[in-house]
Amino acid sequence: MKFYKKIALLIVLGVIAGFSYLGYQGFFQHDDRLNTSDLHNPLSSSKQKQNGIEVVGNPESIAVLVNKQNLLPDHYEPTDLVYPDVRFIFKEKIEKRQMRAEPAKALERMFSAAEREGIYLAGVSAYRSQSRQESLYQAYIKQDGETAANHYSAHPGSSEHQTGLSIDVSSSTGKCAAQDCFKDTPEAKWIEKNSYKYGYIVRYPEGKQQITGYKYEPWHIRFVGKELASKVYKKGITLEEYYNDYMQVDNPVQ
Repeated sequence: MKFYKKIALLIVLGVIAGFSYLGYQGFFQHDDRLNTSDLHNPLSSSKQKQNGIEVVGNPESIAVLVNKQNLLPDHYEPTDLVYPDVRFIFKEKIEKRQMRAEPAKALERMFSAAEREGIYLAGVSAYRSQSRQESLYQAYIKQDGETAANHYSAHPGSSEHQTGLSIDVSSSTGKCAAQDCFKDTPEAKWIEKNSYKYGYIVRYPEGKQQITGYKYEPWHIRFVGKELASKVYKKGITLEEYYNDYMQVDNPVQ
């Protein structure tokens, strides 16, 4: 009799284990609170170090985090640079007019949408090579000193402009281009409220200098794709905060 009781107990335990496993699987397959695509960390692929600073392993990712703690590979250059069909404050077809193909298309849609609402945007500076960033950075140090320059200019290899995913924008007149006075313009206000709809975020928001490492730049927008841009915008956070607080990055930005 005891033998049959043991058999029955084993069967019951097996059934319970089976349902538990199915329930576990179902939770991860159907609980829409867990979006596995959100758990991908664009910093995690084959990270290396350069002078003790992390070098991102997948600079081609549109979600890549580039800052003072996460450098691009030395002299990285995107392979899909194009000239977006939008207005710039200059006419020359030069390096800083280029962007990667996907953000370029999104920029065209955004500029067109703004124009339909009576807002006339213009590009100021988009892609910037590492050598060009080096020249600018050294010029800013000479002009304002290294401490001041570090608040608004990136070290070579740590500039988002080098990714081909960022662009500085202004009004079509070029007034207040890349200047603090831009924040009070209709163009800046439109960008702040609408850029996320096209996959862009204001990369260095007001009051976040201790997190991003840079002062408020309402003109500097960064393409991250619509899904991520919407999350960052609606939460009122920076890209650093998104990865540190919502993605549990192994090496958070200090």
